[in-house]
Amino acid sequence: MLKLKTVSLLGHRSELDTLPEGKLLVNTINAHSYNTALKDPLFAEALLKGDALIPDGASIVLAFKFLRNEKIERIAGWDLFLHEMNKLNRKGGTCFFLGSNEDTLRKIKVKAVRLYPNIRVETYSPPYKPEFTQEDNHAMITAVNRVQPDVLWIGMTAPKQEKWAYKHLEELDVNGPIGTIGAVFDFFAENIERAPVWWQEHGLEWLYRLIKEPKRMWRRYIIGNTLFLWNILKEKFA
Repeated sequence: MLKLKTVSLLGHRSELDTLPEGKLLVNTINAHSYNTALKDPLFAEALLKGDALIPDGASIVLAFKFLRNEKIERIAGWDLFLHEMNKLNRKGGTCFFLGSNEDTLRKIKVKAVRLYPNIRVETYSPPYKPEFTQEDNHAMITAVNRVQPDVLWIGMTAPKQEKWAYKHLEELDVNGPIGTIGAVFDFFAENIERAPVWWQEHGLEWLYRLIKEPKRMWRRYIIGNTLFLWNILKEKFA
């Protein structure tokens, strides 16, 4: 079972520089994914057995302080994305975006080519369905392996993206990090506006998204954050 009391997290953005070379699976955790992992053993396993787990949420930072009296820094999926894209652009290489729809991937490719001229950008849009067939998985893996990217970004929402990456990790021919970064696809494509810096720095990015998209986000943030608090209290006093 996933327990923040014992889980190993990167605690500061500077630790992104210490990630080892070669293929590694990097996942993020926030209140929503913590709640989900308590009910989904495969998702919990994917988070715990990945090579790195980063605290993408003010709630995780606060819970870590409450449970372990340790001060860590929020590292968003966006931070991971910028770090690895800048690093790859400096040395040159290939990145692959797996997920989302063709229109979003087109926007991503146009913007990435402009901002990161030393990176070759390839994409693949998998079918939009709850479960992939064996043929779907083969097509996705083949598309990635044909390119043999230095970085693979997967954006298929949690927990789908984490479980898929974990299940197929050995089959993926990737030379560097595999990041399951979900909403970053839409942020980078500018489909969704990310919260201004002040909101981010004060741990209120979730509130900004709730205000912007109340119908879609109310259950995740109102009910989900309340459930997260209850789960953390149970973990503390269990």
